[in-house]
Amino acid sequence: MNPKAIDTLTVDASQDNQDTEKNSKQLDGKWGSCSCSSDGRVLTCFKDHASDSDVLSAAGVDMSGDDPNLPCLTLRMWFIGIGFCIIGSGVNTLYTFRFPSVSLSQSAIQFLAYPVGKAWELVVPDWGVTVFGTRHSLNPCRFNHKILQDPLSNADVLTEQRVFYGLEAGWGFELMITLATILFGFGFAGLARSLVVEPRELVWPGVLGNTALNSALHGGNSKPNVSSHAHTWRSTRYKFFLWTFAAGFIWYWFPDLIFPALGYFTWICWIAPKNAVVNQVFGMKSGMGLLPFTFDWSQISYIGSPLIVPTWVIFNILAAVVFWIWIITPALYYSNTWLSAYLPLQSNSIFDNTAKVYNVSRVINAKNGFTFDEAKFAAYSDIRLPVTYALNKFGLAFATFASLFTWLFLEKRRELGSLVRQVREAKLWPKRDSDTHENTAEQDWSSHYSQAPLWWYGAATLLGLFFAMFSCEYYAVQLRWYGAILAFVISGVFFIPIAWVFATTNTKISIELFCRLVAGYVWEGKVLANIWFFSLGSISTTKGLAFAQDLKLGIYCNIPPRHLFLVQAVGLVVGTVSQVAVLNWALNHIPNICTSKAANGFTCPFSRTHFNTSMVWGAVGPRKFFAPGASYRPLLWFFLLGFLLPIAVYGLRRVFPNAKWLRRVHVPLFLGGMGYIPPASGTNYGAWVVVGLLFGLLVKKNYKTWWNKYNFVLSASLDCSTAIAGILIFFAVIYTGASKDFSWWGTTVHTVRRSLELRLEALVLTKGKNTCDWKSCRYLTLAKGAKMP
Repeated sequence: MNPKAIDTLTVDASQDNQDTEKNSKQLDGKWGSCSCSSDGRVLTCFKDHASDSDVLSAAGVDMSGDDPNLPCLTLRMWFIGIGFCIIGSGVNTLYTFRFPSVSLSQSAIQFLAYPVGKAWELVVPDWGVTVFGTRHSLNPCRFNHKILQDPLSNADVLTEQRVFYGLEAGWGFELMITLATILFGFGFAGLARSLVVEPRELVWPGVLGNTALNSALHGGNSKPNVSSHAHTWRSTRYKFFLWTFAAGFIWYWFPDLIFPALGYFTWICWIAPKNAVVNQVFGMKSGMGLLPFTFDWSQISYIGSPLIVPTWVIFNILAAVVFWIWIITPALYYSNTWLSAYLPLQSNSIFDNTAKVYNVSRVINAKNGFTFDEAKFAAYSDIRLPVTYALNKFGLAFATFASLFTWLFLEKRRELGSLVRQVREAKLWPKRDSDTHENTAEQDWSSHYSQAPLWWYGAATLLGLFFAMFSCEYYAVQLRWYGAILAFVISGVFFIPIAWVFATTNTKISIELFCRLVAGYVWEGKVLANIWFFSLGSISTTKGLAFAQDLKLGIYCNIPPRHLFLVQAVGLVVGTVSQVAVLNWALNHIPNICTSKAANGFTCPFSRTHFNTSMVWGAVGPRKFFAPGASYRPLLWFFLLGFLLPIAVYGLRRVFPNAKWLRRVHVPLFLGGMGYIPPASGTNYGAWVVVGLLFGLLVKKNYKTWWNKYNFVLSASLDCSTAIAGILIFFAVIYTGASKDFSWWGTTVHTVRRSLELRLEALVLTKGKNTCDWKSCRYLTLAKGAKMP
């Protein structure tokens, strides 16, 4: 799910300047490097392991002097935190209904919270009361915050059920099923923290932009400690952030509004707009994106910021793009494998045997509970898939699932053995922090704070399971109580290996297809059961990753674990209520929502995609799709590929122990790293690789001091500026209709002539055809009235 509603709570800590100065000591020596806040508080220290320490230091985990008695759960925190929780989750839920989607990113919300906190510090008086010896003040001195964000987005499947299936179960169901999904992810992240959060080697690159932004904002204008001969800018991180934010904010108006062709810079397609092969090879919308050029940060960072991931991850993704997208895909397509040459090379739509978009309503009995009609299916058509859809969403997804478990055994069996020993020695239930690992970043941090007992997370998991089972039994959603249990079991089985991949590569591996297939076999012909099994199984895993990431952020920012648990618990409840409220308001008040007639782009494209997917797997079902003799049955061989490839790589490492590059080969990443294709293209991945290697290799090698100071701050500033500019453009220009008649060569050369409003609404094509890339031209065409065999 590309757009994400975000629940945000801000934890701040304050102290007199005198106390701050007293604690602002730089720690060196045996720790190798230490992390501290901008006001002089130790956050985390790392023994030896210079490379990890350097990266964390560059990301703003670079400060010293923690006082565990500093207040965190202040009245100021609750006011600002809950306010942004409501705003963030509400705004981002609203944008799940429109295309293109803009959203308040994590760093954007963090940035917006900063001036509110500073204004509070300057304006609100220091009024307070003392309760049981503890003073609670409205403004406890100077503001410093540690931000916690959790993606909370269940709007797509709720919209799918209400709009496309016509089932309105009410607020009770919507709140309970959303809480069930979130609570299980929340609980499992806490239960598995000793394996996926606490180990030092699991850096969780996704949080480094947040720590860098936190450091830049709260570091203020303090001069960096740089030698006089260092080749670097003299600007502080704070000033650098402001300058790059301003530049990014201004620039984004060009690719998003004034000159959209800068974002879709497929200049070769402009030269030969009617040549199908040229547009398929170099195109960005329906092509493979060879020679990836784009000047739009939202396109470059479509799969995440390339500035925060290790270079070995980028090389694995590069190898995957070259092999699967630029070699295997054209080989399959131009050889007409699966008759794919009659379809677009890339699309996230499904097609019938006339090469037109599949009309799922023709094979469904809407009056009979949206069940599959075998006779209608036989009279109409089987389902045909574009080659990138079949390869990435099915073949490589199968291989990734299989590779996870082989890779888990070969690469992570020691960690699994450690887990077994912890269970045997009853160390999973510590009253304090006796179960911390030696030589980890968390050892020093955890010595000051009591851990949140694991039974708290266990209780949250059981509560989520209860909500899920009750929702399935009480409401007519076709899924039974045992389906909820099975979905949670699948989520639990996949969570640890997926979390290990995400914690080291910042790449999420989705188990959506696996959940869809299981539901398709068990509840064949029941589309509602399919969508809710997917939600409980797959989305709960995604939410669990977000909560685990927050736990790592809590370590980096030295947040007491029990405070973190409370803040997350309150945030998920507030965010859920806000999300459901906005969803109901939007569906009841936006005219023609989720239809092609909806104004301002509120066409619900993501919910519609889920609807098509649930129709395929819930109605038609995998038995027919992969039946003996079926066109796509050979894709099942990818399971074997995924099982064997990790063994082959492991064997090569044993034979060639001195081959350093073999140590960096990551099979699940090579197979599952391109999960965003489609709708992403080779251009998105290629541009991501180019920028990532530019900064991760060239800049880091030749301008190391600059990279250490500014790389992660630059990533955060570009994310913030793009998100905030995108929302401002929509509300100030698009929503008001000010851009309705704005059109020139730069808005039409890369696609077809259309009004800007329609471009931002649904990329609806009108007159003035230009490129085959945007028309999704096919390599082969059917005669009029003909059908594919």
